[in-house]
Amino acid sequence: MALTDTEIRRSKPAEKAYKLFDSGGLHLLVTPSGGRLWRWKYRFEGTEKQLALGSYPALSLADARERHAKARRQLSDGIDPMAERKAEKAAVLASTEHTFQKIAEQWLEHWRGNKSARHSETTRNRLKVNVYPILGDRPIADIEPMELVQLAKGIESRGASDMAKRILQIVGMVFRYAVAHGYSKRNPAAEIRPSDILKPTRKINMARIDAKELPALLRSIEVYQGRQLTRLAIKLMALTFVRTSELIGARWEEFDIDARRWSIPATRMKMKTPHIVPLSLQAIEVLELLRTLSGNRELLFPGEQDSRKPMSNMTILKALERMGYKGRMTGHGFRGLASTILHEQGYNHDHIELQLAHAPRNAVSAAYNHALYLEPRAIMMQDWADFLERTQRGGKVLSFRGTAA
Repeated sequence: MALTDTEIRRSKPAEKAYKLFDSGGLHLLVTPSGGRLWRWKYRFEGTEKQLALGSYPALSLADARERHAKARRQLSDGIDPMAERKAEKAAVLASTEHTFQKIAEQWLEHWRGNKSARHSETTRNRLKVNVYPILGDRPIADIEPMELVQLAKGIESRGASDMAKRILQIVGMVFRYAVAHGYSKRNPAAEIRPSDILKPTRKINMARIDAKELPALLRSIEVYQGRQLTRLAIKLMALTFVRTSELIGARWEEFDIDARRWSIPATRMKMKTPHIVPLSLQAIEVLELLRTLSGNRELLFPGEQDSRKPMSNMTILKALERMGYKGRMTGHGFRGLASTILHEQGYNHDHIELQLAHAPRNAVSAAYNHALYLEPRAIMMQDWADFLERTQRGGKVLSFRGTAA
C-alpha cells in the first residue's frame, strides 16, 4: 500500500531506525533522532545501492516520488542514478568553485614558494588586470583555446605584444596546475604558439651610449644636482654593473666590507641562484658615503617617500634623463658597456659572464658556480673601477693598467 502524508506526519522516532515504504523501492527512513530521510534501494550491474533523495518535510512525498521516477528512468536507460547525481554535483561545483580565478589563486600560492615577493605580486597583478576580467568567472575546465587566442590578441591590440606573450605563459602554468590537480582535463594554452597568433616584434636592446661617450657620462654623474642617494646609486651601478632590481633592493646585511664582497641572495636574483660581487676600493668608498648619508640600517637605497621600501626602479632612469641621456642610456646600459669594454680588453669571457650573472646554471651547480673564479674576478672588478676613475678624470677612454685575466 502506498505511503500517505498523514502516515508520515504521525510517524514518531523509535529506539531503532525504521522504514516507511512507498512503492518501487522508495521508502522513508525514520531515525531515532527524529530525522525522516527519503531513500531508494536499487541494483545496478548486480550491485545493490541506496540513493539519498532528500529529507522530509523539505522534500514532500510528491517531490520524492518525482525524483524517484526520474532516477528509475535513468536506471532503465542503463545509467547509474548515484553516479549521475555525483556528476551533477561535480558540475555545479566546477561552475561555482573551480573557476579560472579561484584555481589561478591556488596556483599562485603553490608557485610563489621560492619566488621573490616582488615577482609574485607582479604576476598576480598581471592576472588581475589582463585575465580575471575576461576569464576569471569561467569554469576552468570549459575554457577553449580560442578564448585564449582572443585574450592574447586583445592585449596585443593595446600595443603590449610582450605582455600578451607573458600572459599566455602564465595562463599555461595555471592550466598545468589545474590538470595536475584534476580541475581540468586539458591545457588549452599548450595548443597555442604565440608566433601563430601574435605579430612578430623586433627585439630592442636596452639603450646605452658608445664607449667613447663614457667620459662625459661619468663627469655628469659626478656633478649631478639631484638627490645624492640617487647619484651614489648610479656610481655603484657603474662600478658593479648589477641589474637595477638587484641594486635598489640591496641590504646592508649582504655586504662584508672587510672581505670586500657583496653576496646577493638567490631570492633577489633573476637566475634564482646566489651571486657574489667582488667590491673594488672605489665601491667601498661609495658604500661608506652611503652609510653616512642614508642612516637606514637595512636598505642601502630607501625610498624618498617611504624609507621602509627601496627606491623606485625608475629613479636611476629618470636621473639619467635629467642628465641629458633620455633614450640613450639606462641603468641596464652599464652592463652592456662593461661587457663590451672588458671583452675588448681581453678579459676571460667566463669571468665576465659569471660577473654579469649570465652563466647558465642548473640545480646541481647553482650552489657552487656563483663562487667560481673569485680571485680573477676581484682583480677584474678592481681594474674596471680604476678604469672608470681614470676615464672620468682624464676626460677620455683610457687603456687598462691591469692585466687581462
